[in-house]
Amino acid sequence: MNEGWVKDGVEAETPPKSHRHLLLLLLRLLRLFNSSSRCSGPRFSLMSGSGMHSMCKWLLPLLLVLLAHFCSGFYLPGSYMHTYSTGDKILAKVNSLTSIETELPFSYYSLPYCQPPEGVKKSAENLGELLMGDQIDNSPYRFQININETVYLCTTPPLKDNEVKLLKQRTRDLYQVNMILDNLPALRYAKQNNINIQWTGFPVGYTPPGSNEDYIINHLKFRVLVHEYEGSGVEIIGTGEEGLGVISEADDKKKALGFEIVKFEVVPCSVKYDPDKMSKHKMYDRIDPVICPMELDKSQIIRERERVSFTYDVEFVKSDIRWPSRWDAYLQMEGAKVHWFSILNSLMVIFFLAGIVFVIFLRTVRRDLTRYEELDKEAQAQMNEELSGWKLVVGDVFREPECAKLLCVMIGDGVQITGMAVVTIVFAAFGFMSPASRGMLLTGMIILYLFLGIFAGYVGVRLWRTLKGTSEGWRSVSWSVACFFPGIVFVILTVLNFLLWGSNSTSAIPISLYFILFALWFCISVPLTLLGGFLGTRAEAIQYPVRTNQIPREIPARKYPSWLLVLGAGTLPFGTLFIELFFILSSIWLGRFYYVFGFLLIVLLLLIVVCAEVSVVLTYMHLCVEDWRWWWKAFYASGSVALYVFLYSINYLIFDLQSLSGPVSAMLYLGYSLIMATAIMLSTGTIGFLTSFYFVHYLFSSVKID
Repeated sequence: MNEGWVKDGVEAETPPKSHRHLLLLLLRLLRLFNSSSRCSGPRFSLMSGSGMHSMCKWLLPLLLVLLAHFCSGFYLPGSYMHTYSTGDKILAKVNSLTSIETELPFSYYSLPYCQPPEGVKKSAENLGELLMGDQIDNSPYRFQININETVYLCTTPPLKDNEVKLLKQRTRDLYQVNMILDNLPALRYAKQNNINIQWTGFPVGYTPPGSNEDYIINHLKFRVLVHEYEGSGVEIIGTGEEGLGVISEADDKKKALGFEIVKFEVVPCSVKYDPDKMSKHKMYDRIDPVICPMELDKSQIIRERERVSFTYDVEFVKSDIRWPSRWDAYLQMEGAKVHWFSILNSLMVIFFLAGIVFVIFLRTVRRDLTRYEELDKEAQAQMNEELSGWKLVVGDVFREPECAKLLCVMIGDGVQITGMAVVTIVFAAFGFMSPASRGMLLTGMIILYLFLGIFAGYVGVRLWRTLKGTSEGWRSVSWSVACFFPGIVFVILTVLNFLLWGSNSTSAIPISLYFILFALWFCISVPLTLLGGFLGTRAEAIQYPVRTNQIPREIPARKYPSWLLVLGAGTLPFGTLFIELFFILSSIWLGRFYYVFGFLLIVLLLLIVVCAEVSVVLTYMHLCVEDWRWWWKAFYASGSVALYVFLYSINYLIFDLQSLSGPVSAMLYLGYSLIMATAIMLSTGTIGFLTSFYFVHYLFSSVKID
């Protein structure tokens, strides 16, 4: 659950000298193996094709085992340690401008900032980063390790009217500049009501209380904390973004010494310069140290025809923070103890209530079954005439439900979503989804969803075959499974995308990415879903334990509609996740890091158990009042939790996102909330339905039927 794993709480150290040469030999063999084009080519020409294949099968695992044996610790995963020497140059990067007021990210260079001399270049971004609206570019800010300096960047031409309006709008919408150094976001500390608050990024500008004037942030005071790394004749080369870490023999011991960047802090301020004097400097010229002014008349106002000069200074400070701990400052959540206590309290209450209900339920069913099986056939027939309850619907309980195809499709998609959620959260809980790898979580979820299509097709078609008694129409069911939930998502995203295109936001999905997503959908997910459907036709059909009567049994009238009970059943599963839901929504919409995946995994497992119990109990209650139409009720008994999730999202929008401004931002929030609620409905409904199906099957297979 931590960002990095370290052996015995100590950072990974250099291997002993006796092992060093073996490590270097193994690494060279590994590089030779990787560069040999799958073990083929002149270097292995003495081996036959089968020999190549066998070598490929054992060489890489052997190297990994030997490496694992000689390494004293390891770091999982997301970024690799990069050590720097004094004087090494390192470039900062900039991400999209973001705001909790609008939730619409914009490009950094949409504002009149200084551009790097080599031009603006975009960094390689993964699928998750693109979908989240990240746009990482290079910046003119560059530092030299352990060299403190104050540097001039540039002076803008006189601000135009449209630039002034844009700067004022971004300032009043509380937009933040997000800067990255060695894969670490810039941290800013502020004090509000005598409470220290930590933010990532710094504001575009600020508006003093009671003033109509806006001031731009044009001077940045950087503080870079470095940890001195002492190697023993071994040098670590490589970065977390461009490549892997490689161990190589250093020429001397001094060369192995280096510094790791463990923290990146920024203090923004506004300084009014003389533009004529500053424009005489060249980019990266050193200037006199700058003191942030407190007076407004010494700050740089945003006004038409004003020329803004940008500067920065950097200070390097040695720190005892080690590499595996450098993300701790970012992952600290406000009110952590309250968070843990609330989660634990919710788990205990839900387990207690669900346990009581389930124990009572089991005793009731066992007593009914015992009484029923102890009677002979004549007594059973007489009992069926005298008693009411689930035993009377034996000839109707497996009657085909209404909209059977839609039910099969939703169950198939629910299996796919549930599998994606479980695997993703398990990997994240064990540290494989590091926050250092931006977009990794969303990318992993999409890839898992695509490849789990085979299970969705299998379950959907097998259920269809069980309901219909034949495989006819399985292709239509498979296509529907492959297109139902993704189709809903694409429709919502397209509507939102038109709004984002109209706002020129970086979170708008470009046309090229649309084609990529469609290609992934139709080239991976759809074929795998069809393959799963084909396997479902070949699987053995689930046989009902009882025969279905030709004439449906009349359902007795009830004092209250059954849908009230179904809707009320969703409150118990909602009680297991609403606290965690608050923290997840805060991390998405308030720009906070969410990294307590261990708690999320516990909540997910508890949610699965509670959904199964609630659905089974509600199904039994409906059967006891001779209501044999349990199929959809079992699905929505647990799936109705999605309604409460969506209502809670609206409550969060009204009371916790009061600063959210504009109809576009509200539509964006509601659109994403609707996607989340739909996914939760399909997942929880599937859990409840499958549990109820196997419960009903077991219940009626335990009864002696003449």
